[in-house]
Amino acid sequence: QVQVVESGGGLVQPGGSLRLSCVASQTITSFANMGWYRQAPGKQQELIARITAADATEYGDSVAGRFTISRGTAKNTVYLQMNNLKPEDTAVYFCFANSFRGQGTQVTVSS
Repeated sequence: QVQVVESGGGLVQPGGSLRLSCVASQTITSFANMGWYRQAPGKQQELIARITAADATEYGDSVAGRFTISRGTAKNTVYLQMNNLKPEDTAVYFCFANSFRGQGTQVTVSS
């Protein structure tokens, strides 16, 4: 069973930044995709960012230019750098590694 654990969520003011971290219990080379999606109350699940084992990246339209996904030197780690955060970014953020996902970390953007 693959374990996926997120960290780094919290409360931030509009315009601020947060960095989310995700660790999977196997090396990323085992996964075709790792990435993040988010779920806000009353809204559909939204893919935020994805990175492949070959380092190709993809972003959702709502976060392109503000969020950056990257891998750590430990191949089982991915990060999500979130800049210029907006209140509409408030959601639970989930990390996924292929079909496995973590429990989520809450991000709240509010003044």
